[in-house]
This record gives sequence, C-alpha cells and structure tokens, in this order.
Amino acid sequence: MDETPLRRRLGLDSAGRPSVAEQPGDDQVLASTAARPVPVVRSVVREMLETAVFILLVFLIVRGVVQNFKIEGQSMEPNLHGGQYILVNKLIFFHFDLNAPLRLLPGNADLPPRIAYPFRMPRRGDVVVFEYPRDFSKDYIKRVIALPGETVEIKDGAVYVNGVLLDEPYLQGAATTCRFEDPCARGPVVVEPGTVFVMGDNRANSSDSREWDDLPLDRIIGQAWVSYWPREQWGVITPPTYAALP
Repeated sequence: MDETPLRRRLGLDSAGRPSVAEQPGDDQVLASTAARPVPVVRSVVREMLETAVFILLVFLIVRGVVQNFKIEGQSMEPNLHGGQYILVNKLIFFHFDLNAPLRLLPGNADLPPRIAYPFRMPRRGDVVVFEYPRDFSKDYIKRVIALPGETVEIKDGAVYVNGVLLDEPYLQGAATTCRFEDPCARGPVVVEPGTVFVMGDNRANSSDSREWDDLPLDRIIGQAWVSYWPREQWGVITPPTYAALP
C-alpha cells in the first residue's frame, strides 16, 4: 500500500494548493499575470491619445470650413441684430492663384494673379463677414451690392447698379444716402477688379463701401450661413434674388 500522504498524492502541499515543485511553470504564470496591467494601461493611454488627436483634427477641419461669429452693432438691422450668433461658411469662397507656382520659375516673378474659385465667387445679396480694410484685426459683416466692374450710383434714396434700380425689400423702405464727403456723393462709382461693393442693411448707421471704398475679395472670410442664437432667431440666412439684375 502506498503510504504517501493523501494530500501529497492529490498534488496538494500543506496549504491545500498545488505544490510549486510539482507545478514547475506556475512561477512564470504568476509573473506574467502580474505583468498584464502594464500593457493594459499602455493600451488605454494610447487610445486616449489617438482619440485626442482625432478630435483635434476634426476641430481644425471644421474650423477651416465653418466658424462662429457674434454680431456686434446695428449695421445689419432689421435683419441681423447685435448679440446674435451666426455660423459662417468659409469654404464656399475658397480660392487660389493658379499662377503662384509659375512665379517660382525664373523670369515669371511679375506674372499677374490668376484667381480660381472652385465653388463660387461672392454674389450680389450675399451677407459676408470680412476683415475691415482699415483695421484687419476687426471683423465686419455687410451685404454684397455690386460686383467687380459694375457701376454703383446712389440717388433719390435708392441704389442703381449699371443704371438699373436695385430692389432691396430687406431694407423695409429705408432710404440709402451718401454723406457729402463720401465718394458716392460725387456720382457713379466703378467697382475695381478683385473687389466688391458692400453696404449694411441699416444704411443710416453703417460704415461700408460708401465710406471706405470697395472691399478686396481677399479680405472676405466667408458667407453668413446660419443664425443659431438666440433660439428664436434660428434659421438659414438666405440671400435675396434680384429680378432686374443677375
């Protein structure tokens, strides 16, 4: 009869657990088990970093396409109000100079710009946000009235573009005038190439192209797209159509 104690024959040591001597791989198992939390923590940290980088990239992409602005002042009354928050579409007026790479070649330094708009240029009636030409640190918001090469004339409280009366129902009957010192007070004004003529809807309280001349297209940040605050003013900012003018 085998006189080996029953506990030893069952493979148990004195503490009732498998004997280390009889389970030669247990120390490695225990060591590897103790080491598992390290790669788990490392994996969690890596996932957090990847998520943070992804969120940052999404933010930068969205910021390059859409940007929020707060309207200050009353120059766009009665349609847009001071304290109102809007989203501006920055992508729609994206443009680039096709001749820019060619200027790097010898003898092409004086090559004139050749601007291309993949989507579209600003149109008459668009409400645009732009860098104020007299102080680029300030952003203004106005409405596009005339395009490059067109003639603007203000007389009898109304606006004429290329000699055609501009129907502006968004003014709600308000008159358009020029101050004595404004260029438009001396007769028709021709919009220079690469610029647009802009005015605020609150014509009696707006610093615009009547005062500081045309707005360079390069200074336009984007088109006012959506009003999102206050909630009662939520909605898409839709440009008007002009029956007598394109």
